[in-house]
Amino acid sequence: VQLQACGGGLVQAGGSLRLSCAASGRRFSDYAMAWFRQAPGRERESVGRITKSGGNSFYAASVKGRFTISRDNAKNTLYLQMNSLKPEDTAVYFCAATQGDLWSDYAIWGQGTQVTVSS
Repeated sequence: VQLQACGGGLVQAGGSLRLSCAASGRRFSDYAMAWFRQAPGRERESVGRITKSGGNSFYAASVKGRFTISRDNAKNTLYLQMNSLKPEDTAVYFCAATQGDLWSDYAIWGQGTQVTVSS
């Protein structure tokens, strides 16, 4: 499967953005999906993960209650709704896929989309 992320941009603190990740190639529902982010000078971190069916999701503590990961298997698309954004959410956001479970290594990555939150 190939992944294409979009939806990033510049937003003020407290604002919202929705990222999308379009999948093509193999059957989207065969993959657990996740969003990761990487800020300058920091390690890449998992933001949210969602099961193949979309029935379960998990979040990093730093975003829980503010971000929502979802997927539409009919549209082959993964989403990340980000609310109450903070300057520390500034990073490049990547979508990723794995044929394993949520905690497997993610072998397939999109190209990243920049999110910048101004204070």
